[in-house]
Amino acid sequence: MKNWLLLSVFLVSFVACQPGTKEKSFIAIEGLDSTIRPGDNFFNYVNLKWYDTVQIPPSQSGVGAYRFMNYQQRLKLQGILDSVSKSNNSPGSLEQKIGDFFAAGMDTNTINQRGFEPIKTGLSQINAITSVADMLTFLAEQTKLSNVSLIDFQVSPDQENSSMNMGHIYQTGIGMPDRDYYFKTDTATVAIQQAYKKYLVDIFTLTGSDSALAQKNTALVYNIQKQLATAHKTNVELRDVKGNFHKVALADLNKQQPNIGWTTFFQHLGATMDSLDVAQPGYYDKLNALLKSIPLEDWKIYLRANYTSNYADYLSQPFVKASFDYNKALTGQAVQKTRGETMSGVVDTYLGMALGQLYTKLYFPESAKARMLELVNNLQKAFSNRVDKLDWMSDSTKQKAKEKLFAITKKIGYPDKWREYNNVTVVRNKYFENVVSAAANNFQYNLAKLGKPVDKTEWFTTPATVTAYNNPYANEIVFPAGILQPPYFDNNADDALNYGGIGMVIGHEMTHTFDDQGAQFDKNGNVKSWWTAQDYEKFKAKTQQVIDLYSQFTVLDSIHIKGALTVGENTADLSGIAVAYDAFKMTKQGQDTTKIGGFTPDQRFFFSIARIWRVKMKDEYLRYWVNNDPHSPPMWRVNGPLMNIPAFYSAFNVQPGEKMYLDADKRIKIW
Repeated sequence: MKNWLLLSVFLVSFVACQPGTKEKSFIAIEGLDSTIRPGDNFFNYVNLKWYDTVQIPPSQSGVGAYRFMNYQQRLKLQGILDSVSKSNNSPGSLEQKIGDFFAAGMDTNTINQRGFEPIKTGLSQINAITSVADMLTFLAEQTKLSNVSLIDFQVSPDQENSSMNMGHIYQTGIGMPDRDYYFKTDTATVAIQQAYKKYLVDIFTLTGSDSALAQKNTALVYNIQKQLATAHKTNVELRDVKGNFHKVALADLNKQQPNIGWTTFFQHLGATMDSLDVAQPGYYDKLNALLKSIPLEDWKIYLRANYTSNYADYLSQPFVKASFDYNKALTGQAVQKTRGETMSGVVDTYLGMALGQLYTKLYFPESAKARMLELVNNLQKAFSNRVDKLDWMSDSTKQKAKEKLFAITKKIGYPDKWREYNNVTVVRNKYFENVVSAAANNFQYNLAKLGKPVDKTEWFTTPATVTAYNNPYANEIVFPAGILQPPYFDNNADDALNYGGIGMVIGHEMTHTFDDQGAQFDKNGNVKSWWTAQDYEKFKAKTQQVIDLYSQFTVLDSIHIKGALTVGENTADLSGIAVAYDAFKMTKQGQDTTKIGGFTPDQRFFFSIARIWRVKMKDEYLRYWVNNDPHSPPMWRVNGPLMNIPAFYSAFNVQPGEKMYLDADKRIKIW
């Protein structure tokens, strides 16, 4: 068996026996690299032997824990779907819908025979556009199918009144991951630009253009996207909570941007509202101007590219390959995923709560839910104790912080009520139409929330996904069933491993309630200050320390982590470990010094920290990560926080001169 299939089993069951004693089971720590001092590079001390021997599966851009565990999750889902798709299911049942959706997507012979026939109607509609008004009508109709191009309309809570949903529009319109890809001139980015242009050429060619026309159209589309990109905010600028919320009366927006025709656009959507949030006004000012300055025929070419690109992965193999070739340049993924893995991901995307019901029945024991709630409650107590001991915060702000802390809603495993998919039509031999039906249902599901009270029971991830999240608008932390497995959580593990695993994740999500963004929300999820002015200035000074520290760290020799982009996640990592450690010290094992497998409880706690971020990825994907992801790369999710944790120094006798050593007055403590 390939060693990459064994990656999740890196905490190996071990039995220690001594003559005349009862056998005692525990989970052993193996694979440490004794040539590395823990205080020089703890991530490598724990993980380098694994890192140097593990192979990244050709169909993946990385391997290991965290998001790369979703590869194994997709294989589990594929097993469920294989079985369900071969069963005799009642028409309209969730089993019929997910089984037939999967089967339709697996029928590549039919998909390939259809070529680009499924999108010909849409392409004809684009060709028939004769005015900007027609174009906006087409955009509205496509938005109703969740097919976004120039206008991204969403429904979510009003950040000034988080109990109610409102409409929001966000910047969009570009084809590469963010604006900077259009303007950077380094070799790696230029290669991605070229790969993207080749992708555009390919989709024009595949839909009937000759080579010369495809090249010409590609240059035109790329130029329009680049003009739109000039008005985009950067990834760092998008982190500004207040700077990305602008409530505007619809009547005023019509006057400010007359070329768009907002009233008519929203009438076509069926979205009734008097005001909305224009999250990034600069983008829509730019779009309003370009609608007048760019010829309509050029816009139609742009729409043709965008429309085809959005559906490429659901068409025949040549379109899928064109999309993959571009993705390969971004992520380094060597070969396409198997069709089964791809389809398990697609079904999870479009019918995830139906599939999640089957997943949780098979893979999520109810005992795990109770154990997790105990862990969360213990970390909540530890966080409260830490707030009490803060020397930089006033008593009045401490009281507000604790009120917010104990108002957090905890969601574990799966939703209390499951979303239904009654309006999704699934036909066994119509894969493209199934995707469109599910996407249209998603839009209507969200549109129905407009102007309505927020449903605080709703989940925003599927149960099988390996992730966790903090939703500041609801003041909630969410841990789906997918992450409640080794290396994060094991009902049979000792407390040290669980508190250093899922405990760190709990502490991380809890800290997001109080990071640079979360700290701006009150206990009810509204953007409303609960700080004294002096305390908030001290807090911002501390988060600046985090920015400065992480901006020094490099990957791939010379690429610096973006401290301003990752400050929220880095703050959550740093304080999450500290809170998890304090909670661990409340347990019987945490108060003991008995060694297991030759290691103290504290050492086992920190080993677990290192192993939950055990990841190896392609250089291309690591570069993509640093440019776009608000999390630091895995090594620095371990070494960065630990160099600020006094208990780590004690556990491994970290001394001055070692690379992770910081003088005590340089160590960052926020919460």
